[in-house]
Amino acid sequence: MDLKGFEIILASGSPRRQAFFEELGIPFKKEVIPVEETFPASLQGVAIAEHIVRQKAAPFQSKIKNKQLVITADTIVWQYQQCLGKPKDEQEVEAMLTALSNASHQVITAVGFLYSDQWECIHAVSEVRFNKISPQEIRDYIATGSPLDKAGAYGIQDPFGTLHISEIHGSYTNIVGLPVAQVFEKIKEIIAKE
Repeated sequence: MDLKGFEIILASGSPRRQAFFEELGIPFKKEVIPVEETFPASLQGVAIAEHIVRQKAAPFQSKIKNKQLVITADTIVWQYQQCLGKPKDEQEVEAMLTALSNASHQVITAVGFLYSDQWECIHAVSEVRFNKISPQEIRDYIATGSPLDKAGAYGIQDPFGTLHISEIHGSYTNIVGLPVAQVFEKIKEIIAKE
């Protein structure tokens, strides 16, 4: 992809998001400015993820240069009108996976694009259904350490996801953490109009 002199700054510490950019062959610089990821209790679903990506972009607003494109992203799991972010501890992992067992939920990723005083945001929603997961299977997964850094306490790309997810509707890469096809299109669109 010809970036036409643009520098892409991926403001995400997620190794999965970085890997997607590497696979696409899009040159990028990683720069994460930590922010407190909070949201008003009145927000629901997509609005939560969009609020958080705007928070993540805010520290870059005063320092962004011409021909820089800052990309922020946030993924949440939404089930029963509740937001399941990254679990704080093993007890929370257990509670989340017990709730997800034998049920459906939504995985929502919002992606923000900050460039030359402009802000755009896109989002993707995927439906995921788990089959029944036993308490022992949950404990075994917790022992791997993998669920602690993931929204909803699971990774679809982990063996746990492969074994227990019975169906998905929507973008697979969104469930991993980035709706790649939509992001790629948006980057092309932004570069074309600048």
